[in-house]
Amino acid sequence: MKPIFAILFYLLTAIPAMAATLGDDGLHKTAWMRDTFKDLREDLADANAEGKRLLVMIEQRGCIYCTKMHEEVFVDPKIDQYITDHFYVVQVNMFGDVEVTDFDGTALPEKEMVGRWNALFTPTLMFFPEEVAPDSTASQAAVAIMPGAFGKYTTFDLLNWINDHGYDGEESFQKYHARMIEAGAMAD
Repeated sequence: MKPIFAILFYLLTAIPAMAATLGDDGLHKTAWMRDTFKDLREDLADANAEGKRLLVMIEQRGCIYCTKMHEEVFVDPKIDQYITDHFYVVQVNMFGDVEVTDFDGTALPEKEMVGRWNALFTPTLMFFPEEVAPDSTASQAAVAIMPGAFGKYTTFDLLNWINDHGYDGEESFQKYHARMIEAGAMAD
């Protein structure tokens, strides 16, 4: 009898504890994603009202790199909590039809807006400052754009660098990340 319990225990613990949930649109869903009207001006105002940074996450159905981020990176308790505490996340479907309104007032379906922003990869994470000029597009206003999947430590360092306004200083993200690695963080 004991070997059966050992096998069951192994099988149950081998399944990721916080596996990503897929929505009806085939995109991964998390508790920290916001269901908004996708008007970036309103989303930025709401993020600011909560003392958070606006993050637009572009994903697509069946994206293996999106799955990697949701099942290996975003589920890390430290990263999950950091996003929850510091970021206002709006998801955009690379091939979706929901209307998105850019900072300059241009309204287009998601798939056309993603093209306007020249986003070629999924996931793409676009991070924004607290203030954006009314004539700017998201791609012009972004303080950093992360195209593709990064590992846990790079992602965590990027989130911290953005939240701490590292882009305003003299230390590039690459130098910041190298300094974090040197300080004892594990690199990926």
